[in-house]
Amino acid sequence: MSPADHRGNRSKGVKVSQATDPEWASGLKRLYDRVVEEPLPDAFRDLLSRLDDSEHK
Repeated sequence: MSPADHRGNRSKGVKVSQATDPEWASGLKRLYDRVVEEPLPDAFRDLLSRLDDSEHK
């Protein structure tokens, strides 16, 4: 299959194997996963709580 065929498949929503992902893409995925797994800071949690309380009054 030619490189042009791969580009066509991506635009049609066909999933290309991770083996073809560039190295930086896997690093970016790992970084994103670590950020998502971080706990929410208490100050931010308190702010969200206060905002929720103000909307319900």
